[in-house]
Parts: sequence; structure tokens; C-alpha cells
Amino acid sequence: MEVTIQNLLLTTLIALTGLSAGLCFTWSNAITPGIGRLDNIGFLQAFQKMNRAIINPLFLIVFFGPFLLNLINLCFFKGATNIMWLLIAATAVYFFGVLLITIFGNVPLNEILDKTDLGAASIEELKQLRDKFEDKWNRLHLIRTVASTISFLLLIITALIKN
Repeated sequence: MEVTIQNLLLTTLIALTGLSAGLCFTWSNAITPGIGRLDNIGFLQAFQKMNRAIINPLFLIVFFGPFLLNLINLCFFKGATNIMWLLIAATAVYFFGVLLITIFGNVPLNEILDKTDLGAASIEELKQLRDKFEDKWNRLHLIRTVASTISFLLLIITALIKN
């Protein structure tokens, strides 16, 4: 593959989307099932700490980068009809299935958890919080996992068609 700005952008886009899909898969496959085995206080404390730790510059690049680079890539592939449609599909799937689900689904749940003083909560309040949080968060996260993986696969197909 020839080294061009177009190819570098597409390769970077594929890498970031793959990292995002891998992060989602890891949470779905190992992290949430693992902490799901903890008691209520352990689960909520672990989730609270992980949510606080994950918001960092590297995560933000991996999380927002695919959408932003997809938009940039669309500018570089004008006229290449099949590639454009694949990029549009990858962008839409990532935007609706990852970004919007996160912003309007997972983040509000995370904020409820973050604002809760777990040390001051009763055993019943901890149970109620977990019941309100866990299943809904996991369902939303499954959507993100599937969407980021589909977006990644669409980008792989894009690269194969391009070359």
C-alpha cells in the first residue's frame, strides 16, 4: 500500500476503531462479568473507580477519534462511491451505536453512580442502586460492543476494496 495521507488516515481510523471495539469487547467479555460476581458494595465501588479512571486523554482519543477521523476520511474519498458508502455506514453505526448510546445511556447511569456516597448508603440502597444500574448499563454496553465491531469490520472491508 502506497504511503499517502489518505492511506494514513484510513489506517489510523481502522486502528482507533479497532481499539474502541477491543475496549468494548474486553468490558463485555471480562470486566463486567468479573465484577458482576462481587457483592453490591464491591461491584458499585469497583465500577465507580473504573469509571473515574477511564476518563483520561488516551481514552478520549480512542473513543472520539473514530468518529472524527471518519468525518475527515469522508472528505478524502469523495467520488469513490463504494468506499464512500462504507465510510458513511461505518460513521453512522459508530455515531448512533457508540457515541449516542454512551452519551445518552451509559454516561447518565455513570453519573448517578458517581454522585452516590456508597459509604453512607444502606444495604438496601446499595441493592436498589445496583438493580437500577447493572442490567441497563450492560444492555447499553452490548449495543456499543456490537456497533463498534460492525464499524471496525466495515472499515476493514473499505481498506480491502480500496486496495
